[in-house]
Amino acid sequence: METENTTVVTEFVLLGLTQSQDVQLLVFVLVLIFYVIILPGNFLIIFTIRSDPGLSAPLYFFLGNLAFLDSSYAFIVAPRMLVDFFLEKKVVSYRCCITQLFFLHFLGAGEMFLLVVMAFDRYTAICRPLHYSTIMNTRSCYALLLALWLGSFAHSIVQVALILHLPFCGPNQLDNFFCDVPQVIKLACTDTFVVELLMVSNSGLLTVLCFLGLLCSYAVILCRVRGQSSEGKRKAVSTCTTHIIIVFLMFGPAIFIYTRPFQAFPADKVVALFHTVIFPLMNPVIYTLRNQEVKYSMRKLLNQYVAC
Repeated sequence: METENTTVVTEFVLLGLTQSQDVQLLVFVLVLIFYVIILPGNFLIIFTIRSDPGLSAPLYFFLGNLAFLDSSYAFIVAPRMLVDFFLEKKVVSYRCCITQLFFLHFLGAGEMFLLVVMAFDRYTAICRPLHYSTIMNTRSCYALLLALWLGSFAHSIVQVALILHLPFCGPNQLDNFFCDVPQVIKLACTDTFVVELLMVSNSGLLTVLCFLGLLCSYAVILCRVRGQSSEGKRKAVSTCTTHIIIVFLMFGPAIFIYTRPFQAFPADKVVALFHTVIFPLMNPVIYTLRNQEVKYSMRKLLNQYVAC
């Protein structure tokens, strides 16, 4: 018998999104179309913001980083998921599983923290406009960006460290289409009650606190703009509405997945699909469609290349 700290399982078998061939084909086509169309849109957003000197404000700096984070996040699950549709047996090695889990939480937490930073940026711009240029200077923006990367790394490394200490010596079938904490924990050959509590405290509590903090900050902003001019009020409400939409798209599925005991529900895989593949690609697009300056710069950039 192996010792408790020895990892006997060297690979995991992914059961996939569904066993129905028709449903698998439909999901494959939808994800592929979505992936091919929306992903280049995110790269266009990044290129537009970096190319246009008029989009040098902190809001656009953080929007470009959001598009980069979401595009990177989309590469963690979707490509392997599309390939697995053609495989009868979907196998992933233990190391690859842990690596996927690390980057999933690293980039996911980075996006959550970035949304908090963007909320702080909007609060400063609307509620303290006279001090905005002083508070949100170039050094502050890069410092906030460094802080969110360090915070997301710390969050992810804790997730991985807890998993690495678990012994895996029995079943190796993951009831999902990618590696994530709830499914991996279930396969451990030991009592995981304490580990589950630590995971919920790390992922679930962090998600809820960020979510509530964001809603409170936007509520304060909306209250402050009630007395402003109609034009200023319209722009502030439009910006906040966009941010609130992204907050619900990002945090709703995350709260559903990580804030409850690790028990399987029928909707888990569908929620995970939207959380890992669909919503990350949608977030920057939603921002762009509601931002006139970015849309204008994008059209100008495209016209320049068409003219050439």
